[in-house]
Amino acid sequence: MSKLPKEHQFIDLSDYGRPIARVIANSLKNTAFTPIHVTIAFIISGLFAICCIINNHYWFAGFFLILKSILDAADGELARVKQTPSYTGRFLDSISDIILNALIFIALWYITDTSIWLTIFAFLGIQLQGTLYNYYYVILRNKFDGDTTSRIFEDEIPVALPGEKQKHVTFLFKFYKLLYRAFDSIIYKLDHDASKGKIFPNWLMTSISTFGLGFQLLIIAVMLVLGFKQFILPFFLLYTLMVFVFIGIRKVFY
Repeated sequence: MSKLPKEHQFIDLSDYGRPIARVIANSLKNTAFTPIHVTIAFIISGLFAICCIINNHYWFAGFFLILKSILDAADGELARVKQTPSYTGRFLDSISDIILNALIFIALWYITDTSIWLTIFAFLGIQLQGTLYNYYYVILRNKFDGDTTSRIFEDEIPVALPGEKQKHVTFLFKFYKLLYRAFDSIIYKLDHDASKGKIFPNWLMTSISTFGLGFQLLIIAVMLVLGFKQFILPFFLLYTLMVFVFIGIRKVFY
Protein backbone atom coordinates (compact mmCIF):
# COMPACT_ATOMS: atom_id res chain seq x y z
CA MET A 1 0.00 0.00 0.00
CA SER A 2 1.36 3.40 -1.00
CA LYS A 3 1.81 6.32 1.35
CA LEU A 4 -0.33 8.41 -1.03
CA PRO A 5 -3.67 7.84 -2.77
CA LYS A 6 -3.12 6.62 -6.32
CA GLU A 7 -4.22 9.84 -8.02
CA HIS A 8 -1.57 11.84 -6.15
CA GLN A 9 1.41 9.49 -6.48
CA PHE A 10 4.57 10.76 -8.17
CA ILE A 11 7.72 9.08 -9.47
CA ASP A 12 9.91 8.85 -6.37
CA LEU A 13 13.51 8.41 -7.52
CA SER A 14 14.61 7.54 -4.00
CA ASP A 15 12.08 4.73 -3.76
CA TYR A 16 13.50 2.35 -6.39
CA GLY A 17 13.61 -0.47 -3.83
CA ARG A 18 9.85 -0.40 -3.19
CA PRO A 19 8.90 -3.33 -5.50
CA ILE A 20 11.40 -5.65 -3.81
CA ALA A 21 10.42 -4.23 -0.42
CA ARG A 22 6.80 -5.23 -1.09
CA VAL A 23 7.88 -8.76 -1.96
CA ILE A 24 9.84 -8.97 1.30
CA ALA A 25 6.93 -7.54 3.31
CA ASN A 26 4.39 -9.91 1.78
CA SER A 27 6.68 -12.89 2.39
CA LEU A 28 6.90 -11.90 6.08
CA LYS A 29 3.23 -10.99 6.49
CA ASN A 30 2.22 -14.25 8.16
CA THR A 31 5.41 -14.79 10.14
CA ALA A 32 6.59 -13.65 13.56
CA PHE A 33 8.90 -11.07 11.99
CA THR A 34 7.97 -7.50 12.83
CA PRO A 35 8.88 -4.18 11.18
CA ILE A 36 11.39 -3.62 13.99
CA HIS A 37 13.20 -6.82 12.95
CA VAL A 38 13.45 -5.46 9.40
CA THR A 39 14.76 -2.14 10.74
CA ILE A 40 17.46 -4.03 12.62
CA ALA A 41 18.29 -5.85 9.38
CA PHE A 42 18.82 -2.57 7.52
CA ILE A 43 21.03 -1.32 10.34
CA ILE A 44 23.17 -4.45 9.96
CA SER A 45 23.29 -3.97 6.19
CA GLY A 46 24.40 -0.36 6.68
CA LEU A 47 27.16 -1.44 9.07
CA PHE A 48 28.35 -4.05 6.56
CA ALA A 49 28.49 -1.32 3.91
CA ILE A 50 30.59 0.88 6.19
CA CYS A 51 33.04 -1.97 6.87
CA CYS A 52 33.32 -2.61 3.14
CA ILE A 53 34.00 1.07 2.43
CA ILE A 54 36.77 1.18 5.03
CA ASN A 55 38.33 -1.98 3.58
CA ASN A 56 38.06 -0.75 -0.04
CA HIS A 57 35.55 -3.41 -1.11
CA TYR A 58 33.43 -0.98 -3.07
CA TRP A 59 31.27 -3.42 -5.02
CA PHE A 60 30.20 -5.06 -1.77
CA ALA A 61 29.73 -1.63 -0.20
CA GLY A 62 27.44 -0.65 -3.06
CA PHE A 63 25.46 -3.86 -2.68
CA PHE A 64 24.90 -3.37 1.05
CA LEU A 65 24.02 0.32 0.62
CA ILE A 66 21.31 -0.57 -1.88
CA LEU A 67 20.16 -3.50 0.26
CA LYS A 68 19.91 -1.09 3.16
CA SER A 69 17.65 1.15 1.07
CA ILE A 70 15.42 -1.79 0.14
CA LEU A 71 15.10 -2.95 3.74
CA ASP A 72 14.49 0.63 4.81
CA ALA A 73 11.38 0.57 2.62
CA ALA A 74 10.45 -2.98 3.65
CA ASP A 75 9.95 -2.18 7.33
CA GLY A 76 7.29 0.39 6.52
CA GLU A 77 5.70 -1.91 3.97
CA LEU A 78 5.54 -4.71 6.55
CA ALA A 79 3.91 -2.35 9.04
CA ARG A 80 1.26 -1.53 6.45
CA VAL A 81 0.50 -5.09 5.33
CA LYS A 82 0.31 -6.24 8.95
CA GLN A 83 -1.66 -3.10 9.80
CA THR A 84 0.65 -2.40 12.74
CA PRO A 85 1.79 1.24 12.42
CA SER A 86 3.95 2.40 15.28
CA TYR A 87 5.75 5.51 16.41
CA THR A 88 8.45 3.27 17.87
CA GLY A 89 9.29 2.01 14.39
CA ARG A 90 8.97 5.45 12.82
CA PHE A 91 11.42 7.11 15.23
CA LEU A 92 13.82 4.14 15.38
CA ASP A 93 13.98 4.18 11.58
CA SER A 94 14.89 7.88 11.44
CA ILE A 95 17.37 7.66 14.31
CA SER A 96 19.11 4.71 12.65
CA ASP A 97 19.28 6.57 9.34
CA ILE A 98 21.05 9.64 10.67
CA ILE A 99 23.54 7.64 12.72
CA LEU A 100 24.35 5.38 9.76
CA ASN A 101 24.69 8.43 7.52
CA ALA A 102 27.22 9.94 9.91
CA LEU A 103 29.21 6.69 10.01
CA ILE A 104 29.12 6.38 6.21
CA PHE A 105 30.50 9.89 5.81
CA ILE A 106 33.19 9.22 8.42
CA ALA A 107 34.13 6.12 6.41
CA LEU A 108 34.30 8.19 3.21
CA TRP A 109 36.48 10.74 4.98
CA TYR A 110 38.74 7.92 6.16
CA ILE A 111 39.38 6.53 2.66
CA THR A 112 39.90 9.92 0.98
CA ASP A 113 42.01 13.01 1.52
CA THR A 114 38.91 15.10 2.11
CA SER A 115 39.00 17.78 4.78
CA ILE A 116 37.18 16.90 7.98
CA TRP A 117 35.33 20.22 7.75
CA LEU A 118 34.16 19.49 4.22
CA THR A 119 33.01 16.09 5.49
CA ILE A 120 31.04 17.66 8.32
CA PHE A 121 29.38 20.22 6.05
CA ALA A 122 28.62 17.56 3.43
CA PHE A 123 26.95 15.46 6.12
CA LEU A 124 24.94 18.43 7.34
CA GLY A 125 24.06 19.08 3.71
CA ILE A 126 22.59 15.64 3.02
CA GLN A 127 20.59 15.82 6.23
CA LEU A 128 19.21 19.20 5.19
CA GLN A 129 18.35 17.76 1.78
CA GLY A 130 16.56 14.82 3.31
CA THR A 131 14.69 17.07 5.71
CA LEU A 132 13.32 19.21 2.87
CA TYR A 133 12.21 16.11 0.96
CA ASN A 134 10.49 14.65 4.03
CA TYR A 135 8.92 18.02 4.92
CA TYR A 136 7.28 18.44 1.52
CA TYR A 137 6.36 14.75 1.29
CA VAL A 138 4.65 14.68 4.69
CA ILE A 139 2.74 17.85 3.82
CA LEU A 140 1.51 16.13 0.65
CA ARG A 141 0.56 12.97 2.54
CA ASN A 142 -1.34 14.94 5.17
CA LYS A 143 -3.24 16.94 2.55
CA PHE A 144 -4.60 13.79 0.95
CA ASP A 145 -5.11 11.56 4.00
CA GLY A 146 -2.21 9.35 3.11
CA ASP A 147 -0.01 7.63 5.69
CA THR A 148 -0.03 10.06 8.65
CA THR A 149 2.25 8.27 11.10
CA SER A 150 4.78 11.00 10.27
CA ARG A 151 3.61 14.49 11.12
CA ILE A 152 4.53 17.80 9.50
CA PHE A 153 5.75 19.10 12.86
CA GLU A 154 7.16 16.61 15.37
CA ASP A 155 6.80 18.91 18.38
CA GLU A 156 4.69 16.84 20.78
CA ILE A 157 5.22 13.37 22.17
CA PRO A 158 2.69 11.16 20.35
CA VAL A 159 0.41 8.78 22.18
CA ALA A 160 1.56 5.19 21.75
CA LEU A 161 -0.42 3.15 19.27
CA PRO A 162 -1.79 -0.33 20.09
CA GLY A 163 1.02 -2.84 20.48
CA GLU A 164 3.73 -0.40 21.60
CA LYS A 165 4.75 1.05 24.95
CA GLN A 166 4.49 4.74 25.73
CA LYS A 167 7.90 4.80 27.44
CA HIS A 168 9.56 3.54 24.24
CA VAL A 169 7.75 6.13 22.14
CA THR A 170 8.68 8.90 24.58
CA PHE A 171 12.36 7.95 24.72
CA LEU A 172 12.72 7.56 20.95
CA PHE A 173 10.82 10.79 20.31
CA LYS A 174 13.19 12.76 22.57
CA PHE A 175 16.22 11.14 20.93
CA TYR A 176 14.76 11.89 17.50
CA LYS A 177 14.23 15.54 18.41
CA LEU A 178 17.79 15.82 19.70
CA LEU A 179 19.16 14.60 16.36
CA TYR A 180 16.75 16.31 13.98
CA ARG A 181 15.60 19.50 15.71
CA ALA A 182 18.18 21.76 14.06
CA PHE A 183 17.46 20.48 10.54
CA ASP A 184 13.71 20.73 11.04
CA SER A 185 14.07 24.30 12.35
CA ILE A 186 16.22 25.43 9.43
CA ILE A 187 13.86 24.04 6.79
CA TYR A 188 10.82 25.43 8.58
CA LYS A 189 12.37 28.90 8.77
CA LEU A 190 13.26 28.74 5.09
CA ASP A 191 9.74 27.73 4.03
CA HIS A 192 7.29 27.97 6.93
CA ASP A 193 4.27 28.54 4.66
CA ALA A 194 4.70 25.39 2.58
CA SER A 195 1.69 23.65 4.11
CA LYS A 196 -0.53 26.62 3.17
CA GLY A 197 0.52 26.74 -0.47
CA LYS A 198 -0.81 25.02 -3.55
CA ILE A 199 -0.50 21.29 -4.10
CA PHE A 200 3.03 20.41 -5.16
CA PRO A 201 3.07 19.21 -8.78
CA ASN A 202 4.35 15.71 -9.47
CA TRP A 203 7.37 16.95 -11.43
CA LEU A 204 8.54 19.05 -8.49
CA MET A 205 8.17 16.19 -6.02
CA THR A 206 10.03 13.88 -8.39
CA SER A 207 12.87 16.39 -8.61
CA ILE A 208 12.98 16.81 -4.84
CA SER A 209 13.00 13.02 -4.42
CA THR A 210 16.67 13.14 -5.44
CA PHE A 211 17.10 14.36 -1.86
CA GLY A 212 15.64 11.10 -0.55
CA LEU A 213 18.01 8.82 1.33
CA GLY A 214 17.55 5.94 -1.10
CA PHE A 215 18.75 8.07 -4.01
CA GLN A 216 21.61 9.50 -1.96
CA LEU A 217 22.83 6.00 -1.09
CA LEU A 218 22.50 4.97 -4.73
CA ILE A 219 24.72 7.89 -5.76
CA ILE A 220 27.32 6.90 -3.16
CA ALA A 221 27.22 3.27 -4.33
CA VAL A 222 27.62 4.19 -8.01
CA MET A 223 30.42 6.67 -7.38
CA LEU A 224 32.30 4.15 -5.24
CA VAL A 225 32.04 1.46 -7.90
CA LEU A 226 33.10 3.87 -10.67
CA GLY A 227 36.17 4.97 -8.71
CA PHE A 228 34.93 8.47 -7.94
CA LYS A 229 35.25 8.22 -4.16
CA GLN A 230 37.11 11.56 -3.96
CA PHE A 231 34.14 13.39 -5.44
CA ILE A 232 31.37 11.99 -3.25
CA LEU A 233 31.61 14.42 -0.35
CA PRO A 234 32.16 17.55 -2.51
CA PHE A 235 29.19 16.50 -4.66
CA PHE A 236 26.79 16.33 -1.73
CA LEU A 237 28.04 19.63 -0.36
CA LEU A 238 27.45 21.38 -3.69
CA TYR A 239 24.13 19.64 -4.29
CA THR A 240 22.83 21.16 -1.06
CA LEU A 241 22.51 24.43 -3.00
CA MET A 242 19.50 22.83 -4.71
CA VAL A 243 17.66 23.13 -1.39
CA PHE A 244 17.39 26.86 -2.04
CA VAL A 245 16.48 26.32 -5.68
CA PHE A 246 13.58 23.99 -4.85
CA ILE A 247 12.33 26.23 -2.05
CA GLY A 248 12.51 29.20 -4.40
CA ILE A 249 10.44 27.36 -7.01
CA ARG A 250 7.88 26.37 -4.39
CA LYS A 251 7.55 29.91 -3.07
CA VAL A 252 7.34 31.63 -6.44
CA PHE A 253 5.02 29.26 -8.27
CA TYR A 254 3.17 27.23 -5.62
